Amino acid sequence: MRNVTLWYVLFQWLNHDHTLDAVLTDARAGGADRLNPKLARNLRSFSTGPFSDARTRLSQEFLTQALRLQGSKITQQSPTTLWKGLLVALLDGSTVRLRPHKDVPKEFPPHGNQHQKKTYWCLMRVVVAFCCFSGAALDCALGSTHLSEQTLACEIILRAMGSCLFVGDRNFGVFRIVQAARQAHKEVLLRMTDVRAAKLRGRALSAADSQVTWKPTRHDKLQPGCDTGPVAGRLIIARLECPGFRTQWLCLFTTLTDPVAYPLEELVKLYGLRWHIELNLRYVKVQMGAAQLEVYSAAMARKQWLACLLAYNVVRAAMLCAALQQGISPLTLSFSACRRRLELWLRHFGCTLTDVLASWKRMLAELGKCVHPKRRKPRPTEPRRKRHVRESFPPLVGSRAEAREKLKNQGSKS
Repeated sequence: MRNVTLWYVLFQWLNHDHTLDAVLTDARAGGADRLNPKLARNLRSFSTGPFSDARTRLSQEFLTQALRLQGSKITQQSPTTLWKGLLVALLDGSTVRLRPHKDVPKEFPPHGNQHQKKTYWCLMRVVVAFCCFSGAALDCALGSTHLSEQTLACEIILRAMGSCLFVGDRNFGVFRIVQAARQAHKEVLLRMTDVRAAKLRGRALSAADSQVTWKPTRHDKLQPGCDTGPVAGRLIIARLECPGFRTQWLCLFTTLTDPVAYPLEELVKLYGLRWHIELNLRYVKVQMGAAQLEVYSAAMARKQWLACLLAYNVVRAAMLCAALQQGISPLTLSFSACRRRLELWLRHFGCTLTDVLASWKRMLAELGKCVHPKRRKPRPTEPRRKRHVRESFPPLVGSRAEAREKLKNQGSKS
């Protein structure tokens, strides 16, 4: 029954309705009969408790290994997911909002506001490695906001398999990341701050591609159990000029020391693809609905996030198959449009489809047409503001228990 449980853990995120009752309704309608032919006939209870218990029995380690295996299988579908024989993994972090139920505040403490006061919401920090050319999630590390993104990123780097090139922004351009990559025999392409790059070079910034040796300072945090010796690499400094935008320096450090095999122009262009990880995280949090997890334990919060990444990878795998069939890049396809069509196909897959292979090919042909529109005019810059909608109830301040007690006291006085 583990395969049925795992499928419905993914179905819960692929379906537009994330409730447990929606899972039970689909199972009673025969949605998983291909996995277990007697499942629909044996389901007589309308309680969602059995599925909730089965979901709890799935361990976090099992879901983590499933995510890593799934990401590896997706990238092995085509050599187009590699760059010069290297799997390019984009690193970035984010936070997920949780309600303070049971042990959640202990594992993921509420964050503070500008007045140094604890707020209602708890935050879970996540760092994810995405494949640069397929968008698939390769690995993930979780923790509280007391752990830095660099600490979680080192966990991913040290357990990575195969030949990988990790790409990160200025937040990851520190010696600790380079130290962990050397320990794991992995390559890095990291952006550095202008100040750190100038210190590493030993003089003011100017366009250059030079061999350097990065030595840790007394201010650098080091990765435990890794060699603390200097790391040889290249410091690339390029001047970025774009009409209508302010000119700025792009400072990159990479352990790819051969300038002939890895030219400066190609490395700068490759780093430009790092922006896709911002889109990938937005797809997971907005399109998949994982910005806020409705859970009652810290363990389930971790499992739900990993399950969401597994479901996200199902969409990415279908997009890659469709792109290979059309001879295009999967990054040119619309994630939201592909997700809608895949969700509709999966609804009929369980019980009504007869010729699955022919239906799958038709579905891939439809996905291949979900290409992003080519805009003739640049999209206007939108302010990051939200129009206020007048609510009939005032905002809740504090916990609901305190609000109930206050309401009870007001009722007794009247």
